[in-house]
Formats: sequence, structure tokens, C-alpha cells
Amino acid sequence: MGERNSGSKSSRWSLQGMTALVTGGSKGIGYSIVEQLAELGATVHTCSRNQAELNESLNEWTAKGYRVTGSVCDITSRVNREELIATVSSQFNGKLNILVNNVGTNVQKQTLDLTAEDFEFLMNTNLESCFHLSQIAHPLLKASEAASIIFISAIAGVVATNLASIIYSAAKGAINQVTKNLACEWAKDNIRTNCVAPGPIRTPLLDKHSKEETVMNAVISKTPLGRIGEAEEVSSLVAFLCSPAASYITGQIICVDGGFTVNGLHLV
Repeated sequence: MGERNSGSKSSRWSLQGMTALVTGGSKGIGYSIVEQLAELGATVHTCSRNQAELNESLNEWTAKGYRVTGSVCDITSRVNREELIATVSSQFNGKLNILVNNVGTNVQKQTLDLTAEDFEFLMNTNLESCFHLSQIAHPLLKASEAASIIFISAIAGVVATNLASIIYSAAKGAINQVTKNLACEWAKDNIRTNCVAPGPIRTPLLDKHSKEETVMNAVISKTPLGRIGEAEEVSSLVAFLCSPAASYITGQIICVDGGFTVNGLHLV
């Protein structure tokens, strides 16, 4: 059961002929994922809340010869999510090989300062939207007969850190468990499900905090590789997990963090 690597060696590392949906692909890690999938041959649809930002990205990909389309979508809206899947279904003739649930956000507050509105917003954006989108994309993924779902989690869902709010961390931890459950439940439908959990990655969101030099220095000091990661170091793993070369990998949460989550106490 499940897809197998029966093609040539080169085809095992190609996404040629595959279709993909990447949420939040107009900037940061999402942008890099769209570009990586398209570069390997996939036809990609992405979405963003910002029309101008989306158009700018689409123009850049068109100039590079990539097959990428996009639509405006507020991923926190249930109606918008349903419209997005309808668009993708129409565009890809009812079949989808790859779903990358990339959209996520954080509210940087201490626990006692978090409000009921913060809880609803963070859980909706980081957990509910990904869960619901996977549900309604299931018929398209199953129809492709060889599909892959990738959740973008975070190391905050694996270890305790004050770099993210407790609600964000809880939502990302829940995504890790959703990954494991769907991997088991949907294996019969030839759908593999994996999760990529980035550490601090150089993105527009991180740039807001990078001005706090002491924070960045502290992060780097706890990272064995001694630096902040780059978006393409996340997208390359996503692309691999979507490829036929990863056909026996499912239910995994893989941290891309320069060793941050495995770094213990080192006595000199």
C-alpha cells in the first residue's frame, strides 16, 4: 500500500507533473517553499491576504518560468478556505498531490497578558485553519493516488521557549499530533503526512525581533551550528518530503533548527 519508487533515479528527486497548494506563499518560508516546489517541476497554487504582495511574487515567479498561480484568501476564514479548495479543484481537475499548510502567526505576550481574543485568533490561524483545510482537501489528495501533506510547525511545539506565546506553542504542539494521527488514518488513501518544525529562520517576521540583539545572540549561543537558519533550508526539506524519494516517510516531525532542540547543558 502507498506509493513506491518504481521510476528512474532522476524521477525520484523530481516533482514533475505534480500539483501543489501552499498557503501563505507570498513571503518568508512560504515563498521559498513555492519556489522550491516549482523549481522541481510542480505546478503550484498559493494564496495570500495581500493582493499587491501576491501579484509581486507571481510576477517574479513568471519571470523565472515557474508555473505558479495565486488567489487572495484569508486563511482564518472558513468560507475563504472552502473557496480556495474550490479554486484549486477547478484548476487541477479535482486532483492535488501536495498540500503545504504553511500559514501561521504569533502574538508575543506573557501568559497573564493573553486575552480570550488572542486565544481564538492564534488557535484559529495556527491549528483550526490547517485542520479544516486538510479535511476539505482530502478528496483531491485521495484522487491523486499519491499525495503528501506537510504541516509547518515550530520548535515551540517541541520544547518550551519564551520566544513564542504559550498559545502559539500549544497550537504547534497540537499540529505535531495531528500529523501523526492523519499519517495513520489516511495512509489507506495513499496520503503521507509529515511536519517540518523550523527554529529561528531569517524571515520578515524574525527581522522584527532581530533588532533585539541580546535575544538573537542568546538564540545563536544555544544553536550548535552557531547561526540563524535560512528559508531555503526549510523549503528543501519540504520538497524532499513531497518527492517520491521520501515515499516511505510519514508521521514524522522534523526540526530544522541548527541543533537548537537537542542542545543540552555542556560543562566546560
